[in-house]
Amino acid sequence: MNGGIRAKEVRVVAPDGEQIGVKKLQEALWLANQLELDLVEVAPNARPPVAKIMDYGKYKYEQSVRDREARKNQTRTVIKEVRLRPAIGEHDYQMVRRRAEKFLMHGDKVKVTVRFRGRENERPELGRDMVDRLVAEIGDICSLEQTPRKEGRLMNAVLAPNMAAVKRRKEDEAAADEVAEDEVDETGTTTSDEEE
Repeated sequence: MNGGIRAKEVRVVAPDGEQIGVKKLQEALWLANQLELDLVEVAPNARPPVAKIMDYGKYKYEQSVRDREARKNQTRTVIKEVRLRPAIGEHDYQMVRRRAEKFLMHGDKVKVTVRFRGRENERPELGRDMVDRLVAEIGDICSLEQTPRKEGRLMNAVLAPNMAAVKRRKEDEAAADEVAEDEVDETGTTTSDEEE
């Protein structure tokens, strides 16, 4: 920028994008100074280097606004974890399944970890069966991104949400809630009416 440009000649571009031509560095700096703008080197590897006359402060500000907008529109991948054991009870399994389903409905990925202890280590197929059962039960809203893989005493699998199916299910649940509300309105009784 300005005095930091080392080339003897530069191809000058006007603030409106029009090409001025190849000028000596001193002439280009003089032009920028007359317009009360900066001479910024935009393509240093070109022959001759390309320098644009612009308001550098305004350019940096606009660039930061564009970067911020890009970050705002970016989706962050969140991986939530649920843990299982091969000898898990039915109720505990259902709790883990509901939690995984909730995470997937929010659009998060789910890492399923099966922890083996003692003799369970010699029966990895039990852990694989647990993961397969989980995928079979909630497979309508997810896909298996990483197949179950045993690493030491753990077996890990990653489930990714199927956003189209998640959206369909949310719409179905919303429609079911509306139907339930309509039924309550038609009967004319609510829990507060019954108490009085």
